[in-house]
Amino acid sequence: MLLNCHSFFSLRYGLIPEEELLKLSKENGYGCIALTDINNTSGCLNFIRMAPKYDIKPIVGIDFRNGNGQQYVGLAKNNAGFQELNAFLSQHLFSGEPFPDQAPCSENIAFIYPYEQLLRTGKTVFTEDEYIGVAHTDPIKIQFSPLRHSDKKMVILQPLTFRTKKDFNAHRLLRAIDGNTILSKLSPLETANENEQIFPCHILRYHFKEFGTIMTNTEKLMQSCHISFQFGDNKEHQNLRVFTRNAAEDYQLIRKLTYDGIGHRYGDSVTDLVFDRIASELDLIQKQNFIPFFLVNHDILRYARHKGYYYVGRGSGANSIVAYLLNITNVDPIELDLYFERFMNIHRKNAPDFDIDFSWRDREDVTRYIFDTYGKNGQASLLATYSTFQHSAAVRELGKVFGLPAYEIDALSDGKYDPTKLDQLSGLVINYAKYLRENNQPNHLSIHAGGILISEKPIHYFTATDVPPKGFPTTQFDMVIAEDVGLNKYDILGQRGLAKIKETLEVIRYNRPESPEIDIDDVKKFKTDPKINNLIKEARCIGCFYVESPAMRMLLKKLEVDNYLGLVAASSIIRPGVAKSGMMREYILRHQKPERMKDSHPILLDLMKDTYGIMVYQEDVIKVAHYFAGLTLGEADVIRRGMSGKFRGRDEFERVKRKYFINCKARGYEEKVMNDIWNQIASFAGYAFAKGHSASYAVESYQTLFLKAYYPLEYMVAVLNNGGGFYSPELYVHEARMLGANMMAPCVNHSRSETIINGKDIYLGFSLLKDIEEKTIEKIVRAREEDGQFLSLNDFLDRVAISIEQITILVRIDAFRFTGLDKKTLLWKAHFRINKTQETPQKKLFQTETRDFALPSFESSPIDDAYDQIELIGFPLCSPFELVKYGIPRSVMSSDLHLYINEDVVQYGYLVATKNTRTANGETMYFGTFLDQEGQFIDTVHFPPVAARYRFSGRGVYKISGKVTEEFGFLTIEVSEMTRMDSAERF
Repeated sequence: MLLNCHSFFSLRYGLIPEEELLKLSKENGYGCIALTDINNTSGCLNFIRMAPKYDIKPIVGIDFRNGNGQQYVGLAKNNAGFQELNAFLSQHLFSGEPFPDQAPCSENIAFIYPYEQLLRTGKTVFTEDEYIGVAHTDPIKIQFSPLRHSDKKMVILQPLTFRTKKDFNAHRLLRAIDGNTILSKLSPLETANENEQIFPCHILRYHFKEFGTIMTNTEKLMQSCHISFQFGDNKEHQNLRVFTRNAAEDYQLIRKLTYDGIGHRYGDSVTDLVFDRIASELDLIQKQNFIPFFLVNHDILRYARHKGYYYVGRGSGANSIVAYLLNITNVDPIELDLYFERFMNIHRKNAPDFDIDFSWRDREDVTRYIFDTYGKNGQASLLATYSTFQHSAAVRELGKVFGLPAYEIDALSDGKYDPTKLDQLSGLVINYAKYLRENNQPNHLSIHAGGILISEKPIHYFTATDVPPKGFPTTQFDMVIAEDVGLNKYDILGQRGLAKIKETLEVIRYNRPESPEIDIDDVKKFKTDPKINNLIKEARCIGCFYVESPAMRMLLKKLEVDNYLGLVAASSIIRPGVAKSGMMREYILRHQKPERMKDSHPILLDLMKDTYGIMVYQEDVIKVAHYFAGLTLGEADVIRRGMSGKFRGRDEFERVKRKYFINCKARGYEEKVMNDIWNQIASFAGYAFAKGHSASYAVESYQTLFLKAYYPLEYMVAVLNNGGGFYSPELYVHEARMLGANMMAPCVNHSRSETIINGKDIYLGFSLLKDIEEKTIEKIVRAREEDGQFLSLNDFLDRVAISIEQITILVRIDAFRFTGLDKKTLLWKAHFRINKTQETPQKKLFQTETRDFALPSFESSPIDDAYDQIELIGFPLCSPFELVKYGIPRSVMSSDLHLYINEDVVQYGYLVATKNTRTANGETMYFGTFLDQEGQFIDTVHFPPVAARYRFSGRGVYKISGKVTEEFGFLTIEVSEMTRMDSAERF
């Protein structure tokens, strides 16, 4: 009877999660309902999946609206009708055209026109699949309308949008947010009626007791609708089924490509183990019907190699030797003894994960190739994600709706308020922000970081599509629903680290043309290079992929990592879950003191010898669940997936969780043991890496470490030109200087938009300058390329049309220092010239002199220069210690800290980074990273009492007092006092 139900995927309109909609309908006596969200199908597949749990027959459709004006409701009679509805909606979402008054005709779709809409359009003739929708308030009106004799076409169209009055109140707030208006100005025409709440089935029937045929019509329509998709263990994958012409040809192709790769990957060192692994994998890939999935990935990367694009293949698919031989990944599963069943097993329904990283500069072209090749018949799309209302965003939106001033909104958003002193409006903001957050309320659809679907059927068979700013069709559901229905995504990701590698090689060819050609993929050679491994051991990895953060620097030193396998382990140990479970510390302890391994459960130690009996990788979860708890590999994979977000809490996950404890009890394990192991799984499985994934990261780390070891300055230039990394550009400038570079401010005679290098001189790029315009940079570079370097300020102004604001930036950053004139003199001259002549400069056959005026001598100072640099590029090019007002007294340097273990010291450090965390008691503490006067790192820990009393107050030099502590060879200052030093004032 309910043919017009809205879930919270009627964005900024509905409030009911799709499962609650089913539960609510069941409780009120309905056996069949239709989900018809407004211009959206995000919830449809999950609605269909969940319906059997509540013994409800699902119908899906779309509530087509122009603004808030309901045109008609389309119900899919079958899967073909759902596809047609999705295509019709997508067409209008793409074009932005309003929906016409007349719906398209289709025998697969039932279109219901609301009675009020028909009065407006005057439509009185209906096809077999068109109906008149009647709400419970309409029957009396119909008796006096031109439609009163069309009773055979009438069906119940009672909207359902709210559960409670509070839902309606929240709905009004959402409508105001959507209309960017304050609540008092919200038009009633923009909202639903408050009565769009559920009626018990018998009450709804009572409202239509005088309309005998309407019940029959409605029930007959519901009976004509049948929609079905396969989910769970019964599903078949819906990806592209055939890559070539048929399955047999696909198999021959993947087999040929695999065996062709043996020579390149193994040469003369190939063993029977390699051939056995190949045979096992090919057999399983064929049985699981995933051959086209591998071949599509191979084809994408063949295109990338043809275009000269660097990439890294990672994910669970990196456990596959077939992927290694097809050049999808660069990780040898034989060398690392990668767990085959994490990559794929006969019980696993999902394809292996291949996360393919490209340079952020190359990714868009690769994406376009995918859509041009596989999307011609509507079979490719990007994946969506749901952006939900979190506290800060909800408070800010609601604050505007209630008309609160900005400073009050800021305080509420940041949590800087006393709940007992809130006025009524502020209280409502907090109350409804919490309501939206706890409801997991979607705000809008976003784009998945890199997920692309390539399906056998058109994407519209499963979902409508939007076209967001990226310009490619995008689903209206997320990756969880895609996997539920058998669509496995291809992950095409953008990464700046690869751009750094590619650009470094280009810079080397320019700056060191005598250097031999570099094979950046010769990772086997890099793994055994003592110079590279020494960088890792000493944690001198600033700028290098995934190994430069303070936490990783600490871990590398504590583990004394000096080899590839150690780096693979560290890449996963550093993940949040391993640390949270306490296993990071235990891993370090067992590494330092092997006798502690006796504390491990014997089964766990046997399963994970390489990691001292500690779960470090995702496959360890599968091993423990399978061998320790006796779960099937399929059930073990459910646990692994269930730890990573939305999948947790589902029936299948809860069922496997119960079985884990039942099996453990049956095997006689102590309750503490099985609880401890479950808690370890629960704390980190959603964050841990597959070992092959970690190995892929380690490969890229070695590539960047090679470049830093042998071409450090060229590498730091590439780092600066590609967005840096963990730190701000200032630290990479510092690192380049520590490596021997002469760091130069931008110069009109040398610099370009990007940072460049000439020998050991590195000129910062113009693009680092705040408020510099791209057209200004283009003019400078073009003039220099056409007529050579500038000879003076006047020569520059003769050749470059520039505003006084733009040239002021250049003068202040000292880009005209080649003239030998001070900045204030140059600014006087620039003001005179630009104010005097505004015309566009023209090329002159003969150089004419510009009259100069005698100017007084101006004072300048390095302090002024440093402050100009801070304002324009964000940091000074001199040592920050030179900007301390009263100078720095003698203190302990980091290089000498080992002499003061367990003693109190005073250090002076320039703040680089901070990280906050919470103790077990919920108190805030901090970790700090500073540089000392010699440019070496100072690492600090600020426990809650100190963190509360001595706060960080922005960038600057701090006096740090505390005790030197040592743990596993890593030195830290346990801070007792901290004060920010006063800065010198500019003249």
